[in-house]
Amino acid sequence: MSTPSLAEFERTRDILRGIVRQTPMESSTYLSASLGQPVYLKCENLQRTGSYKLRGAYRLLSALSVDARARGVVAASAGNHAQGVAYAARELGIRATIFMPVGVALPKLEATHSYGAEVVLHGDNFGDTAAAAADFARSTGAVIIPPFDHLDIIAGQGTIGLEILEQVPNVTTVVIPIGGGGLIAGVASVMKQRAAQLGRTIHIIGVQAANASPFVASLAAGSPQQVAVVPTIADGIAVYRPGEITFPLVQEFVDQIVTVSEDDIARALLVLLERAKLVVEPAGAVSVAAIMTGQVRSDGPVVALLSGGNIDPLLMQRVVAHGLAASDRYLTITIGLPDRPGQLARISELLSGANANVVEVLHTRHGSKMQISEVELQLSVETRGPEHRAEVVHTLRRAGYEPVIIGE
Repeated sequence: MSTPSLAEFERTRDILRGIVRQTPMESSTYLSASLGQPVYLKCENLQRTGSYKLRGAYRLLSALSVDARARGVVAASAGNHAQGVAYAARELGIRATIFMPVGVALPKLEATHSYGAEVVLHGDNFGDTAAAAADFARSTGAVIIPPFDHLDIIAGQGTIGLEILEQVPNVTTVVIPIGGGGLIAGVASVMKQRAAQLGRTIHIIGVQAANASPFVASLAAGSPQQVAVVPTIADGIAVYRPGEITFPLVQEFVDQIVTVSEDDIARALLVLLERAKLVVEPAGAVSVAAIMTGQVRSDGPVVALLSGGNIDPLLMQRVVAHGLAASDRYLTITIGLPDRPGQLARISELLSGANANVVEVLHTRHGSKMQISEVELQLSVETRGPEHRAEVVHTLRRAGYEPVIIGE
């Protein structure tokens, strides 16, 4: 197994200087209180192009020969990798063609265009998109830029580890999102090598979405395994199989892999918005989700890497609503009522008395299971947490109503 040396990581950092930003390291009072140790957020969501991907993309493109540069580059991506390759290619004067799925989010499509790449929309799923990019490379001679499984990509992503060591010199635990493994392979490799030089240990924890966790199965089997991927809001780390190059590096340098649920991710994204004032995409928030779910233990400072911030506003709207519901701060119920005047006013009075704010009301006579003399009321209500949520439901039941909680 080969891995970039410390000297190679340092050389890569010099190559990236002036192209990538040294992203901020923010402390989190909220997470620190929860964990009982100082918690810091490494904000790669504030990187140029909105994610860490620029680091690896620029490192690989900068290493291409004159002939390879003249042939141009091609990549398949639904988001962050596309933008990283497009930006790096523009800076280096290389022609870039990016294949994206037909249903790609408009902000990601427009951002990739804005960095000067030619964008080709092809396929309804990423497999078809990647196959089209491979066909393009074969027919034109363009160089394929992989998203994670390349040593230059790993070297570029690993420069984040050098920054972490400078910004939090006494860090003991680093929590990192995992997709195909390029990010964690680079960061874990450089940090473990530097820690060995210093005679100390640093614990590396990787986090995958429970719906897309091939590293868990692969590490158990001892070799890369392909798994079925259930749809996840953390689409930026939803991969079917670890990389052939990244997998042994994760085996050697990563101490622990944990998974988080969709609800966990939504709650973490909401906390980052409210407490840290940071816009983070779901894949970038899984490191915080792992801390919030109690899967991270440390006897010293912890750094949670926020890998990206490219989130479609429409998805943000849905995830925030989901996060509010998962945090018991948003309640949707249906109530069957007699079809006579005053019933809606009575429900409103009860909710007001319980200090619950109604945000949406649907009043209908057309439910299939309703009697002719009944109506159905669907209410969405803001609550302040589990106790207040239970109080609202109890208030309605005490008044003789039978609310049905949507989602339970």
